[in-house]
Amino acid sequence: MRIYTEGGPKRTFAVALDWPGWARSGKGEEAAIEALDAYLPRYAAVLRRGGIDPPSTDAGFTVVERLPATATTDYGSIDKDTKADLEPLRPGETERLAAIVAAAWEEFDDVVAHAPAELRKGPRGGGRDRDKVRAHVVNAEASYIRKIGVRASTAGQEVPEPVWRPQVLEVLRTTTSPERFGEKGWLPRYAARRVAWHVLDHAWEIEDRTER
Repeated sequence: MRIYTEGGPKRTFAVALDWPGWARSGKGEEAAIEALDAYLPRYAAVLRRGGIDPPSTDAGFTVVERLPATATTDYGSIDKDTKADLEPLRPGETERLAAIVAAAWEEFDDVVAHAPAELRKGPRGGGRDRDKVRAHVVNAEASYIRKIGVRASTAGQEVPEPVWRPQVLEVLRTTTSPERFGEKGWLPRYAARRVAWHVLDHAWEIEDRTER
């Protein structure tokens, strides 16, 4: 299982290179990899939504690249692409990337639909409630999509409807190059990884903070 790490003294992410959305953090590399492995059952359930067989970690993890932390990493988000993201696209890979992103969106929407409006607070009494988590995810997405050349009008909308999603999937599905979308855009593999990770991170947050 190819992974890379991104982090430093405060926080380290372990990120599955070939499985968009599967990334977890911990205090140091070892803890991050342990968290990644622990989340495989939850990630596998998302893949099955998209008709994709989940991976196995029986052979362990191979760290192919170690990236230093940025302020974004320390804040709590994966932030960098890798050298491996510039490898030539494999046959069927873009369709698979799009399918995983679509499954992540489906998972998030389903979790939101079944969660209570008020979520359990954190140990210090903090944390957004359901609708604010959704608003955060959707508004972040409206910003992310510009990195792959997709535009959507959100003027005057506090929480826009994510009408851009079919277009994003089409862009991911039909890209023919691993290069960036424009001079300051994202690489296709990183775009799928970042979008799917952010969606699933908050879907799992909502699940974990739902009173049972």
